[in-house]
Amino acid sequence: MSKETKKLQLKSGFVFDYQNMMGQGGVTENDLQELGERLQAAHKAIGVMRESGIIRGHLSKDGEPEKVLFSQLPYVKEGNLNNPASIQRLKDFSQSIRNRVDAVISFGIGGSYLGNKVLFDLHCGEFWNYKNREERDGYPKLFFNGNNIDARRTTEMLVRLAADAKAKACHGSTEPYRVMLVVISKSGATLDTMSTFMVAYEQLKALRPEIEVEVVAVTDPATGTKATLLKKLADENNWPTFSVPDGVGGRFSIFCEVGLITAACIGLDIDAFLAGARAMDEACQTDDLWNNPALLNAALKYIAAEKYGRDIEVFMPYADYLKSVAEWYVQLLAESLGKRTDRSGKTVYYGRTPIVAVGTTDMHAQTQQHQDGKQDKVVQFVKVAHWAEDQVIPDAFPKAAKLAEIAGLTLGEALETARQANAAALIGDKRPNATFVLPAMQPQHLGELLYLLALSVAYEGELADVDAFDQPGVEAYKRIMGPMLKEIKAKN
Repeated sequence: MSKETKKLQLKSGFVFDYQNMMGQGGVTENDLQELGERLQAAHKAIGVMRESGIIRGHLSKDGEPEKVLFSQLPYVKEGNLNNPASIQRLKDFSQSIRNRVDAVISFGIGGSYLGNKVLFDLHCGEFWNYKNREERDGYPKLFFNGNNIDARRTTEMLVRLAADAKAKACHGSTEPYRVMLVVISKSGATLDTMSTFMVAYEQLKALRPEIEVEVVAVTDPATGTKATLLKKLADENNWPTFSVPDGVGGRFSIFCEVGLITAACIGLDIDAFLAGARAMDEACQTDDLWNNPALLNAALKYIAAEKYGRDIEVFMPYADYLKSVAEWYVQLLAESLGKRTDRSGKTVYYGRTPIVAVGTTDMHAQTQQHQDGKQDKVVQFVKVAHWAEDQVIPDAFPKAAKLAEIAGLTLGEALETARQANAAALIGDKRPNATFVLPAMQPQHLGELLYLLALSVAYEGELADVDAFDQPGVEAYKRIMGPMLKEIKAKN
C-alpha cells in the first residue's frame, strides 16, 4: 500500500484504485494535508464507535441515546450481535429448508430488501428460479416482495406459485408445495411490507392442501410490553423468529440476521462474507490515511464535494449482478449523509445525490452527461478482475472487418477495456473517478466492498459533522401518510 502508486490493496487482492481521484482537476495531497487534524479526529471517533458503540450526538428517532453497533457485526464472538450460537442457528435453518421448502418469498423494504437482493444476485443470478432443485443444490426458489406496493406484480407472483403447485401435483408428488414467507420488519407496521405480506398469506393459505404456508418473522426481539406487533403475531402463531437488532440501521443490516437470513435461504457462505467484512475493518483500524481504505475514500469524496463542487456520485459496477450493490449504496449514501443540519443544529444541506449506473449499459445512456455535462460528479467504478465463467468472442463473420477486430477477445476483456476507456476519458477532461477491484465475484470480496462503503459514510459523517446514523427526513412523509391512509379507509 503506497500513496505513490495511488492504489490500496488488501491481502485478498481487493484493490481501491484512487489514482483518478487525484489527477488533473481532482483532490491534491495538499487538500488532504489541510484536513489532517479533522481526519485524525474522525478516525478517533470511529475508534470509539467500534469499541463502545457511541457516536457523538446520535439519538434514535424517539430522541433517546442509541448505540451504533454495525462495526461489531463482522466479528462472530460471544456477547456480540453475531455470535457462534446465532450463526449456527442460521446454518441449521439453512439445512432445514433444503429439499423441503419449494419457494421462499422475502418481504422487506429499504435495507430489509436492498441488502438481501445484493446477496441473492451475487450467489444466484437472474436464472435461479428457472433451475431445478438439484441445480439449486436443494435450496428453494426465492422471490422478493413488499419492496413496493405493486398490485400487478404481487398478483402475478401468487398466480405463478399456484401454477407451480399444480405442476408439482401433476408430476405425481404426494407432498404439498411448501412456500415460506420471510417477513422482515422491525416494528411489524411497515406499510409496504405488511400489506403485501398479508395479501400473500391469505391467498396462499386459501390454496391448501396443494400449498402449505410457513412464516418466519425477522423483527425486534424485545418481549413483554416492549414486543413489536410482528413479534406478538409470531408468538401467537408459533412462527420462528430472527432479529432486527437495536443499534443497526436498515442500511447497515446486510451484515446481521436481516441480510443473513437470505444467505441461509440460498446457501451463500456466511462465514466467507463476514470474513471479508472483518478483513476490511481490520485494514481500516490504522490512523495512516494512505493505508486506511475507508478513511481515504471518505476524505477524497468529502473534499471533491466541498472544495470542487462534486455533489453527484455515480456508482457504476461493470457487472450486471452488481447493479443491486449500486442500488444498496444509493440508500446507504442518501440516508447517511443527506442531512439538513449539522450536529449543532446549523442548516447545512449536506450530501451528494447518488446515481445508479451499470457498465457498459450506461456508457450508452448516461456517459454523455458524465463526460460533457456539468462538472459536478464523481464516478466510482467496480471492476471484477477474474470471471469464473468467461466466453471467447468467436470469429463468426470473418468477412465483416469490424466484427473480426473483436474476435478472439473474451467478454471479460472487452468489458474491462470499455471501463478503462471510460475512466481515461473522464480524467482526461478533469472528471474524477475511482475504481474498486474485486478479485472475483465471491462472498468474501463482496463483504470487503460493502463494509468499506459502510465505514466510509461513518467517517464522512465525522468530517462533515453530521449524524450519519439517523434519518429524520424519512419520518416527515410518514407523519403525513398515516392520517391520509386513515381518511381513505374511513371513506371506503
